Amino acid sequence: MKQTSVLMPLVIVLVVVGLYPASIDAETNSEMVETGRLLAILHDSGRVTVGSVQALINDINKGDKGFTPVVFEERMIAKFKERSGIDLQDLQNQKVPPLAKKLLPMMVEAGKKTVATYQPIINKQGMGFKNFIPATWGTHAAAIFTAKTGFYLKQTTFDELLRNPKNKADEFEAATLKKFAAPAYPRVGERVISATVDGGKAVRIMLPLFYGKGCLACHGEPKGERDISGYIKEGSKEGDLGGAISVKLALK
Repeated sequence: MKQTSVLMPLVIVLVVVGLYPASIDAETNSEMVETGRLLAILHDSGRVTVGSVQALINDINKGDKGFTPVVFEERMIAKFKERSGIDLQDLQNQKVPPLAKKLLPMMVEAGKKTVATYQPIINKQGMGFKNFIPATWGTHAAAIFTAKTGFYLKQTTFDELLRNPKNKADEFEAATLKKFAAPAYPRVGERVISATVDGGKAVRIMLPLFYGKGCLACHGEPKGERDISGYIKEGSKEGDLGGAISVKLALK
């Protein structure tokens, strides 16, 4: 009986340790936040890349636009390097977390696959607006990335700015968007807000997206007028919060 009373607690402890992974420690948390931040920047770099060729994509007279998956990749990587200082073409020698070294190339591939899927539309002559805009690319690329990796990534915004129901903010995202919208929140520097969730088993990271001049053709003045995509312009101004990229990384 004495042996049983000693052994039973030991067995219970071993079972608990085997079934439930440890919570995220400070070092792991820091690495996951940085991985999420880099993923969000890379995702938005893809959005910016698509936005930069919007006039070309919508050229009604031109057939082959030359905006191939390879061209997209080159420009996306260049934009990401400009913003993050990280060279994805020499990723193994960059000072980034191991998880980032695994996930960043997968984000690039998701972006290329999206551009490849839309090639027939992009190159369709005689058709003006193609509805292949940064948000369209972002939604599809994020879905491919999540399906491939199991990690959550999406674009989101306030309900009053929402154009795609799939991007509706959850409770955490809505609360974080309010923080981003505060006048004192920095508009430069790729700063994120993060939080440990799910009992210490996961980290959520959000990167704010502030409107640049190129965004105002669809989201600016005059408020109430329809933009090229048929949506109502919100009357936003340069520097206003347009939304965020939301990432969730969990221990596996």
